[in-house]
Amino acid sequence: MQSTRAQLPPPATKRDQIRAGITDSFGVGIGIFPLGIALGILVAQSGLPWWIAPALSVGIFAGSVELLLVSMLAAATPLLTVAVAVFAVNFRHVFYALSFPITKVRKGLPRAYATYAMIDEAYATYVLMPPERQSSARIVTGQLMMQSYWVVGGLLGLGIASVLPAPIEGFEFALVALFIVMTLDAVRSRREIPSVLLAGVSVGIAMLAAPGQTMLVALILYTVLLAARYALGQLRAKGAGSDE
Repeated sequence: MQSTRAQLPPPATKRDQIRAGITDSFGVGIGIFPLGIALGILVAQSGLPWWIAPALSVGIFAGSVELLLVSMLAAATPLLTVAVAVFAVNFRHVFYALSFPITKVRKGLPRAYATYAMIDEAYATYVLMPPERQSSARIVTGQLMMQSYWVVGGLLGLGIASVLPAPIEGFEFALVALFIVMTLDAVRSRREIPSVLLAGVSVGIAMLAAPGQTMLVALILYTVLLAARYALGQLRAKGAGSDE
């Protein structure tokens, strides 16, 4: 027993865990930092106050939603539409907590921050990590670094926009391009084609029925149609099981 224990590696120190968390964030930072720059430039070119960029990065810290909010704020979108859009885009985060190693994080402020900063990239990084390598200091450090890339990127974007001789034409399309890429990534299989068609039907009906509230009506209608599709799929599955 003693010889076996002697062969086991000593537990990592807190400094080692912090260093590991910083290392974890490097790969994610390659993607987050440029998006932060895009956010800063978009805020400046939308005519919004400069502090909107760091306020969104610190107060919300959800990349796609922040970019969406900039466009909605610049267009003076009604508050109800903003709330529904943010809820729809970020609803997936509710399910992240079911498998994210939040119990590994120390209770109190560290766990509260880890819950707040549970973005897609942090989820993918630490859910797939072996449990023996997960620690409170490592997870929180990684999340802090990920947010710092976003905040610093936004400030750099503001600086870049301030020295540009003129606004970049079509830069606001960056948000549309981002969501197109996310959509294409989500519909790689034929099974999800009906969801895309339902989205198109929802937007078409909303444009005709409620031109002034297109996004709000489309989101509500799309949610209802997706729920109906899921229910229909469950009924078909039960019917196929009973036939067997």
